[in-house]
Amino acid sequence: MRFGVLTFVTDQGIGPVDLGAAVEQRGFESLFLAEHTHIPVARSTPYPLGGEIPEKYFRTLDPFVALTAAATTTRALILGTGIALVSQRDPIVTAKEVASLDLVSGGRFRFGVGVGWLREEIANHGVDPSVRGRVAEERLRAMIEIWTHDEAQFHGDFVNFDSIYSWPKPITRPYPSVYIGGGPAIFRRIARLGAGWIALTPSADVLSAQIDELHGIAGRDVAVTVIHAGEPTAKVIEGYLDLRVERILLDLPTEPRDQTLRSLDQLAGQLAKLV
Repeated sequence: MRFGVLTFVTDQGIGPVDLGAAVEQRGFESLFLAEHTHIPVARSTPYPLGGEIPEKYFRTLDPFVALTAAATTTRALILGTGIALVSQRDPIVTAKEVASLDLVSGGRFRFGVGVGWLREEIANHGVDPSVRGRVAEERLRAMIEIWTHDEAQFHGDFVNFDSIYSWPKPITRPYPSVYIGGGPAIFRRIARLGAGWIALTPSADVLSAQIDELHGIAGRDVAVTVIHAGEPTAKVIEGYLDLRVERILLDLPTEPRDQTLRSLDQLAGQLAKLV
């Protein structure tokens, strides 16, 4: 099992260059970054975790820019989006961003995606929130066509373009691993796209049953990345060790440089207790 960190990189916290180097130096396998293009001032969608939306959501750097910066200062660190909101992204532009980052990083990129939860944010991108799942799936299929064909075309309900040229192609073949974030409602989408799963789950017992369900629906073993959003103690993390998961992402607070380095040291210390 591998361990990484998931965080929001903002203009108020540690920069991505220092963050990437610090994460790799402490032995973590990966760095995944969250995305929000903006937060609408007027909104009725409740924050999923309750209360007010934290300030870090308002101030995120573009994850592809931040991960590219982190790639320049690391050698082996896996770099991922956790998650990119593809229901809000142009598929042609995003396909090029993914391929470019995969190239710049030497094949270290992992494409974590989702449909988004903030309905007003989605609507501001010209997408009906009620069909955001269908939009996201179609955009992913269009990106796969671009990555895997010299002359790519796509004709769907939400994405439509005649044959195009688009290079670079990803150096990871056929394309970087795609992981879809969400709950059991997305398992059939994961199966259709041959993707992995990013899971946010309250306990190892719940996750174990969900993984069995997912494997049954997909008819194959599915690569699972787990986001552990609670207190990352060694005892809690140990509960995941017997599960068939690829990696666990530990939540890293968004803080200035010195505080972030201390938080990373604390996380690394908890993991050291498992050895």
